[in-house]
Amino acid sequence: MDLVSLGELLIDLFPAETGKRLVEVSAFTPKPGGAPANVAVAAARLGASAAFVGKVGADFFGEHLRAVLEREKVDTRGLMVDTDARTTLAFIAQPDHDNEYIFYRNPGADQLLRPDELNRALLSSARALHVGSISLTDEPARSATFEAVRIVRERNALVSFDVNYRPALWRSPRSALTQINALLPQADLLKVNEEELELLTNLTDIEKGSALVLARGPKLIVVTLGARGSYYRTTAKSGYIPGFKVTAVDSTGCGDSFTGALLFQLIGHGMNNLDSRIEQALEFANAAGAITATRRGAIPALPTAREVADFLREALPGIGLESDE
Repeated sequence: MDLVSLGELLIDLFPAETGKRLVEVSAFTPKPGGAPANVAVAAARLGASAAFVGKVGADFFGEHLRAVLEREKVDTRGLMVDTDARTTLAFIAQPDHDNEYIFYRNPGADQLLRPDELNRALLSSARALHVGSISLTDEPARSATFEAVRIVRERNALVSFDVNYRPALWRSPRSALTQINALLPQADLLKVNEEELELLTNLTDIEKGSALVLARGPKLIVVTLGARGSYYRTTAKSGYIPGFKVTAVDSTGCGDSFTGALLFQLIGHGMNNLDSRIEQALEFANAAGAITATRRGAIPALPTAREVADFLREALPGIGLESDE
């Protein structure tokens, strides 16, 4: 298995109207989502063999999400069902081109994945494991996440960690930092945005902040910069990779598309050749994220390998995204 992604699989409820806060939205449309699940689908659409490990409720939404993953050719042997908790829902609003979230998980099924429920054979077969911080917010999913990381590291598989900080899901920033910092040294790839890098380092300077985080253990730090592209740092080199100019309609899932595409490149070419290929890999990932921004929804917006290849042939690097609003 090229990639196993572990964490939340949920229903994103998208607003019928953009430019409004949650309390102002009159209707929502359900779409499949959850950052780790999005990453698994993103990699699968590009041609990787991918699996998902997590938990949904014994309800219509859980059945629908399993069907979506299977339709996308994502292995669901690691997807468990909880008979007591409902599938997690996330309501999304998009005021001023920035997403606003409310999660319905009190608890949600994704929080209840136990270490003993992990498909250890599946994890042991993985070339890479991807996790995010949302599965670290509560037990028993937190322990399941750390156990999954332990299993794959025993096999020298790549560990990818997306900080994906959602303040509303944590008791405090301090509790979030405690868990994120505990997992950070176990990661080969750490993906953050600018705000998350500042959370980890108390620095707004990307170059200084990324150097500080790299010293904590990861081999590669990637900072996503939205319309401006991305920044990377390894022990040997660092640099900015410009974004692509597109007409953006929805930022949801762009970071997950980027991460899935980057992992697709890293798995295919190996971490040993990282410094010689990192710019090309990030250009590919930037393109995948840019394509996703031109469509609404998360999983429905993720591109195929052919779409990314066609985009790269035709697009010129730009300095930002144009909005259709």
